[in-house]
Amino acid sequence: MKLKTIKAVAKRFKHTKTNKIRHRKSGQDHFNAGETGKTTRSKRKDSGLLPKYEKGIKKMMPYK
Repeated sequence: MKLKTIKAVAKRFKHTKTNKIRHRKSGQDHFNAGETGKTTRSKRKDSGLLPKYEKGIKKMMPYK
């Protein structure tokens, strides 16, 4: 039987070529004027995922 992809997870996480999981940092939409430049720059980069969460995320995206 085919497994269903959890769409909410598929929208938020992406696989890299080496099968690691990446995601965007949160809090980028609004209320950013008061943040320091360091915080703003760090939010531009994609962030990795802790290994203990990767297994669960990969189960939710079986075909991605």
